[in-house]
Amino acid sequence: MAATKLLLTDFASTVNHVPSNYIRPISDRPNLADVQTSDDSIPVIDLQGLYGPNHSVIVHQIGQACQEYGFLQVKNHGVPEAMIHNMLSLAREFFRLPESERLKNFSDDPSKANRLSTSFNVKTEKVANWRDFLRLHCLPLEDHVLEWPSNSPSFRKVVAEYCTSVRGLTLRLLEAISESLGLKRDHIDKTLSKHGQHMALNYYPPCPQPELTYGLPEHTDPNLITILLQDDVPGLQVLINGKWIAVNPIPNTFIIKIGDQMQVISNDRYKSVLHRAVVNCEKERMSIPTFYCPSPDAVIGPAEELIDDEHPAVYRNFTYAEYHEKFWNRGLATECCLDMFKASDA
Repeated sequence: MAATKLLLTDFASTVNHVPSNYIRPISDRPNLADVQTSDDSIPVIDLQGLYGPNHSVIVHQIGQACQEYGFLQVKNHGVPEAMIHNMLSLAREFFRLPESERLKNFSDDPSKANRLSTSFNVKTEKVANWRDFLRLHCLPLEDHVLEWPSNSPSFRKVVAEYCTSVRGLTLRLLEAISESLGLKRDHIDKTLSKHGQHMALNYYPPCPQPELTYGLPEHTDPNLITILLQDDVPGLQVLINGKWIAVNPIPNTFIIKIGDQMQVISNDRYKSVLHRAVVNCEKERMSIPTFYCPSPDAVIGPAEELIDDEHPAVYRNFTYAEYHEKFWNRGLATECCLDMFKASDA
């Protein structure tokens, strides 16, 4: 049965054991007993006063979190609570559609901008991941919205409003991060050329043997910054000081993850965080990351203001297209893709 289905969603509930193509080598399993829970280890930053008298304090908090963790959570972020609720509800509804309806959006071609698929990159990976996903490009909206699913009458409207609101939050964060690095407020914005934004609706069904597989194995994000919305089911884990920490969801907050391009621009001052998604045997989980990126033609390299005799350039300049191609061809390899772009004398 499992072998005949394109999507995990359509067979996960029928199996009592994880199919062999999902089972990780023993050395590469989650070891769930050795994971700590984050109660206070991940900073939660209140953005309420970002444009008020507390501006410099909040910018400093953001910079500190980027430097120490590559990772933070934000509240009072300006994305309405109702919009968050609608987006999560819509994502759940999509994965509950009849198989024939969902498959209208299916493709295993990673170059296709808007598609439903499974795992990560089924053409290159050796072990499958316990995940289905719908990937949607969102910038510029008018270029992509007509390729989005139309199974639900409100899908395109709700997702477009959510994308626009999250983009506003992202641009505010990029200004604050630029400032925290001592750069002009618009430095990162200008580095991205025309900008890129895409998102995934990740669906992780209950798994009969969660200790044998991953929703997604450990990786860093190849983009600039990721704005993650989670439902109320834990699953995200981040590596902090060599320990895996479970990031339990806090309602109406977003998780902000520094990506590889930000590490390059900051000349290694801010670190792209290693993270992974684990699964459980009881509850389905939804997560909705928004990936904000340079456009393919953007030239990325360390900011000149952050290079001096004591801090030489760690990376060479490259286009985002070059980076993205390498990342996808390698799959979620353990070693960081950034290492391939180090300056020759770094």
